[in-house]
Amino acid sequence: MKRFIVVGMGNFGSTVAIRLAEGGHDVIALDREGEVVDRLGPHVARAVAGDGTDIETLRRIGAADADGAVVSTGDDITASILTTMALHDLKVRDVYAKVVSEEHARVMKRIGVTETIFPERDTARELATRLGASALLKYVKLGADFNIQEMGVPIAWFGQSIRELQLRQQFDVTVVAVHDHLTNRISPSPDPDYQLRDSDSLLLAGSDAALEKVTRLK
Repeated sequence: MKRFIVVGMGNFGSTVAIRLAEGGHDVIALDREGEVVDRLGPHVARAVAGDGTDIETLRRIGAADADGAVVSTGDDITASILTTMALHDLKVRDVYAKVVSEEHARVMKRIGVTETIFPERDTARELATRLGASALLKYVKLGADFNIQEMGVPIAWFGQSIRELQLRQQFDVTVVAVHDHLTNRISPSPDPDYQLRDSDSLLLAGSDAALEKVTRLK
């Protein structure tokens, strides 16, 4: 079990806090609004009304012992900067920050956050990727340039084995699993000699460029 501090209980922050708590982690939620804190209280280990930019408040609620923190202060960019700096002063190793613009993201990266999250932009990009690729069924972004996508098997691959296709050598992607839609069976780390069928889809992992290249195949 890990301890996480989540600062800012808007839609994003409260959702992250609840999901982390559901995952069995020790979650401390902090927000300036007491009413918001009261609503969240039953769902996390501890919910506190206070100012996340104040290092003594963070120290008092146990931030110094946290494994990570999520800063989600909405449009208040100054608050997100000051909160992140305070968390760094308390030696919190991993700080994730929700941002509201590219400029906000640049500032947060400059002060050393582990990762910035721009929900509106990231969701829009994922949707555009799915809409722009007819073969693409699902798409999950895991990092700055590493994703997993599920796509239907191109016609040219029917009857060929994963070994024969040499996808890692040809496209620099890895087959994570094969999904047989007739039986709804998902086979992780599939047999390299399994011959692909028109009822299959593939879960592939790789960079944006590599996955896009594969998706263009018919």
